[in-house]
Amino acid sequence: MLNTLRDITQAVAAANTLDVALELLVVQTKQAMATQCCSVYLLEQQQLVLSATEGLQRSAIGNVKMPLSQGLVGLAAEREEAVNLADARVHPRFKLFPEVEEEEYRAFLAVPIIYQKMVVGVIVVQQPEPRQFSEGEEAFLMTLAAQLAVVIRSLKNRAAISNVQDKVVFSGTTASSGIAIAKGFVLGGAISLEQADLACEDIAHETHRIKLAINRSRDRLNALSQRFENDQAEDVASIFSAFKLLLDDNSLGGEYVREVAGGWRAESAVSRVSIRYIEQFLAMDDPYLKERASDIRELGQKVLRQLIEPDRLELEPDTPVILVAKEVDATMLAEFPRHKLAGIVTKLGGVNAHAAILARALGVPALIGVEQVLDTNIDNKLLVLNATRGQLLVSPSPTVVDEYRVLINADVEKQKRFSAELTLPAETLDGRRIHLYLNAGLLSGMESPIADGADGIGLYRTEIPFMLHQRFPSEAEQIKVYQQVLSAAGTRPVVMRTLDVGGDKPLPYLPIKEDNPFLGWRGIRLSLDHPELFLVQLRAMLQAGGSGQQLQILLPMVSNLDEIDQTLEYLEQAYEELNVELASVLTRPKIGVMLEVPALLYQLADVAKRVDFVSVGSNDLTQYLLAVDRNNPSVSSLFDSYHPGILRALKRALDECQQYKLDVSVCGELAGEPYGALLLVAMGYTKLSMNQASLARINYLLRRVSCNQLNLLLERCLAVSNATQVKQLLQTFTEQHHLEDILH
Repeated sequence: MLNTLRDITQAVAAANTLDVALELLVVQTKQAMATQCCSVYLLEQQQLVLSATEGLQRSAIGNVKMPLSQGLVGLAAEREEAVNLADARVHPRFKLFPEVEEEEYRAFLAVPIIYQKMVVGVIVVQQPEPRQFSEGEEAFLMTLAAQLAVVIRSLKNRAAISNVQDKVVFSGTTASSGIAIAKGFVLGGAISLEQADLACEDIAHETHRIKLAINRSRDRLNALSQRFENDQAEDVASIFSAFKLLLDDNSLGGEYVREVAGGWRAESAVSRVSIRYIEQFLAMDDPYLKERASDIRELGQKVLRQLIEPDRLELEPDTPVILVAKEVDATMLAEFPRHKLAGIVTKLGGVNAHAAILARALGVPALIGVEQVLDTNIDNKLLVLNATRGQLLVSPSPTVVDEYRVLINADVEKQKRFSAELTLPAETLDGRRIHLYLNAGLLSGMESPIADGADGIGLYRTEIPFMLHQRFPSEAEQIKVYQQVLSAAGTRPVVMRTLDVGGDKPLPYLPIKEDNPFLGWRGIRLSLDHPELFLVQLRAMLQAGGSGQQLQILLPMVSNLDEIDQTLEYLEQAYEELNVELASVLTRPKIGVMLEVPALLYQLADVAKRVDFVSVGSNDLTQYLLAVDRNNPSVSSLFDSYHPGILRALKRALDECQQYKLDVSVCGELAGEPYGALLLVAMGYTKLSMNQASLARINYLLRRVSCNQLNLLLERCLAVSNATQVKQLLQTFTEQHHLEDILH
């Protein structure tokens, strides 16, 4: 049965259209289950529509519709569970639709197709003779429905998009709020191997194009191979070496050129050769040789990318665009010219992935989880990105564009109002001083009037410069960067976090492949396993800090006291070495740890004996306490820092830090959210570190509330049972105190 399930799933997933997919589904399911009828109903505007059938009257497809409250099919969708009946006619919910001609069928099994808690449709099998479908048959159909849910949802959405010629509206999740109007710039969309067969008139020109694409692909593979060889990852490097061999003249590379010589365009030649060889390899019996078909496909797509969109990042100067991609990493964002980046839209990603955090730091509107965004042609089309409301509009009317321009202008005026108070301290109405710091990773984020309003740098992410290199930066290179950071902050304190890679922040030259990267080799764990690299970073930080009092060092992902002790030993080693080498006395910086791993919550008394301060990383703390991978779209909706359990953990952390006289701050995303800042101040936190885009708004907000008001709010928030209720209380509070304009 497993092979049958796989065959049906693969056939449906490979279909180009929804109609073809559903036709394949009903035919193959009917055959696999040896029934006389199989049908699929899709949910459209709260009605189940017969969308494909093998056994009922085909003229009824698209015409038979029923609400969820009617019929046995509706019962399966309404209850979200299987309905298995020996004789459907005796059930009170049975409803006969004469146009489908199902009078002869009695045995009935319906299973809902559910995607992320939402019913997409129902699959039904029927037989003339009365009998109960077996447990095995029911389990088979339920498994098939679960496997196909995402495929059917995707094809259904694609069909809906293709039926709309303009003014398409996509929905997604807000990663960074704001509005942008610009042309779309699609980067890294899937390159289809199936290119049209187009003849060429100028064979010499096409030969030049294909050879240039092959050479560019070879250069790219060389760079990748050398990178992994340098990291002694020989098994990975060998993959790229194998691809390079396929590009040789006596292999696929020569076949591409010869196909062009036969009169085909370069794109057509690559497609024809690749498909020909893929079919040959798939027809072989040897499993290993069958797998090589995927290598041929991947190589063909690499060469096609060089033909279709070479040097895609080279934009016209001063042309802001909305970047549309399958996924965006932090390196891509850091390298993309900021003045050309109006917004970001991705198919994948999480709201607390590092790229999303960086987008917020840059103040760039970003929308993620837009499932069908790459399945339609939006490259170079005018887009309106309303990330605040989670919408992307394609080819909107001039009237709609004008309306959004008014909104953008209003937001600009609001930001001016916020910024006008940045020179004033963040002090509540009853006089409590709150120190607001900046989270930063790029120098450009520190050199602005907004940054001037911060009390210092509460979190400098040293991994960003590491991500921008093609190798580990040297000690001298790191010293230069850290000195620039300290200089940009003037005399204000700067908290530098040691290298925090792993999880969703891999280095391009240090690939880490793990089943559970957030629970794996990351943060201080990686640094302690590479003391030769860690010592270089500590030495660079100490030299940049010199004899001043400005520098503080923060350790990420600390999960036990031994990690702190080992780090302090390495820091002492670096300190002693430098004092001898430089013949001068450097300042010992304050040392802190990130409170991200829940276990550390119960060891703060011991932590206080070793370090000077604690910085709460609310993102990872939330992730670990709720057991939710924040980048997994299937569960990312469960990630919520307003969960009462998270709020209680944050309150406990503050209380214990105060008890043990341990300085404490919050540098996670929660500190930069208006609701989050209100709750943290209510708990008693007086040091909040946030992205540049949040600084002026939070300062403006805190100057309009009192701690007495917030204390009553906190009591109520800690007493409720879920995050939705917490947010409702916060919304009511802001409305009662006329603060809602600050939030939106």
